[in-house]
Amino acid sequence: MADSNEKLFSEFPAVSTEAWMEKVNADLKGADFEKKLVWKTNEGFKVQPFYREEHLDQIRIKDALPGEFPYVRGTKTDNHWLVNQEIVVNKAQDANQKALSLLTKGVDSITFVFSGQAFTGLQMEKLLDGIDPENIEINFRNCFQNSSLVLGLFVDYLKAKKIDPNKVKGSMMADPFRQCLIFGKAYANQWDEKAARLVAQSAELPLFQVLAAHPHLFNKAGSFIAQELGFGLAYGNAYLEALTEQGLEAGKIATKIRFHFGVSSDYFMEIAKFRAARLLWAKIVQAYLDGKACKTASKMKVHAFTSEWNQSIYDMFVNLLRSQTEAMTASIAGVDVLTVQAFDKAFKTPDDFSERIARNQQLLLREEAGFSDIVDPSAGSYYIENLTMALAGQAWKYFLAVQEKGGFTAALREAYIQDEVNASNQKRLGFLAQRREVLLGTNQYPNYNEAVADRIETEPTTDCNCADTALRPLNFNRGASAFESLRLATEKSGKRPKVFLLTIGNLNMRLARAQFSGNFFACAGYEIIDNLGFKTIEEGVKAARAAKADIVVLCSSDEEYIQLAPEAFAALDREILVIAGNPECSEDLKAQGIINFIHVRSNLLESLQAFNKQLNID
Repeated sequence: MADSNEKLFSEFPAVSTEAWMEKVNADLKGADFEKKLVWKTNEGFKVQPFYREEHLDQIRIKDALPGEFPYVRGTKTDNHWLVNQEIVVNKAQDANQKALSLLTKGVDSITFVFSGQAFTGLQMEKLLDGIDPENIEINFRNCFQNSSLVLGLFVDYLKAKKIDPNKVKGSMMADPFRQCLIFGKAYANQWDEKAARLVAQSAELPLFQVLAAHPHLFNKAGSFIAQELGFGLAYGNAYLEALTEQGLEAGKIATKIRFHFGVSSDYFMEIAKFRAARLLWAKIVQAYLDGKACKTASKMKVHAFTSEWNQSIYDMFVNLLRSQTEAMTASIAGVDVLTVQAFDKAFKTPDDFSERIARNQQLLLREEAGFSDIVDPSAGSYYIENLTMALAGQAWKYFLAVQEKGGFTAALREAYIQDEVNASNQKRLGFLAQRREVLLGTNQYPNYNEAVADRIETEPTTDCNCADTALRPLNFNRGASAFESLRLATEKSGKRPKVFLLTIGNLNMRLARAQFSGNFFACAGYEIIDNLGFKTIEEGVKAARAAKADIVVLCSSDEEYIQLAPEAFAALDREILVIAGNPECSEDLKAQGIINFIHVRSNLLESLQAFNKQLNID
């Protein structure tokens, strides 16, 4: 079989890159190659329309194996990841019962969230009763100020139960910067001493990380991928810088840091991000070690979270499609632990059903689809290998920019990082408003009959109020937030506008523009009344009046608007006339008082906000 395959392929002559380019340029018929086919990414670099083997010549790490330095292909030789779920601890016994239940349903990593409250040894015993720390990963997330207390109680519990500390996996998730990024508060300068104490406390737990870098907060705030990676590396480097000054060995510090990254729906770019993250972190740690310690200290421990920025309240089940894509990305990229966010987290506390679905999204990938069977399946892909290196280069620029500001803590106090991420959020929100970026069910193909006001819950703040110094926080407005506010205003007003599509004239143009217009106004939750077509404007206006329309959208061809639009404008009274398209005669029409036009270059969000205002919807 092998011989026959070799013979088969030998019948096809090799095609050079030059030959491919000649064919591409011929098909472009004079169009600019760069403008037509080269993708200018939001990350700050260009992506070619195709890559070939020769493009790998400059990539020195392409021959690295899984589990080998610099770990671009993974820090281990298998692709087994842990399925994580968070449990909020209000009562230790209740949290314990939920944890025991989850451990029978495929979860092998638990995160107990304390929300800053005090905790005792008796509560720790109740919390962990029946849980085997040698076989289940246990994570704790608490206020940074209380992390040492909780860690001490955990260590005492392990000693009392005579559990082998060499087998205990998990993390403390202690982070002095989290409150700053979320609430605009910063801890006092002594955070480094407290962090050093945590490292010392956990010395007997070699597989347990106590310091957390949370670049997933940048993802949640709408950052670009290169920003999340570059600032995330600076986040982790802050611990190395501060604690080496405290006299700790860099190798020991590095093994006590866990990175928590987000995962957006940019499939291939996110795969490249995790590969680049391991590569760059290994290089950073080695710079501290200077060859004096084993390279295994350079392994990055990664916990990934599916994105919250792209979750939507309307058409909530589309969130499942997005998070499934993100879970696939993370698992292919070789993360260590994965949390899939429940599809209803954007508007309520997840219930048993949504939590179960989130777990099963991972379990299907791991147990049925076989995603855990292959390590780094993207290796050798000309595209992803080049994407990895390009993204690494751009992220490194962000890392160096932070270092030039004096390091991560200085950049936070100056608000450089927050401003950069918030600016990216605003830019992406602008893309959504213009539909240059699509959020299915929100700014494209919405279910305009859906109502959600009754299912939205208000979650209490988790601010533990133990921080000081006012700083600028991240902006956590989701991509869908502005559109949701618009639709909720419509929904709560009790007067749902009716949009009547007055289709007339050229069949192809009126159908295309009717479809566009219906989709356009549906994003505000308006009722859409479509029609097969009218022979005259008079007939269409009569039907619109009978339907009690608030907005009449004239759907025809550019050539016919010069006659049809003034006729419709004269026939209408209280109804708002809208022209679907941007015809050459638009200035003439505006001179006659016809001012509303919608087309592909319209800012969808601003246009709908203006229509809400005209309709007196607050």
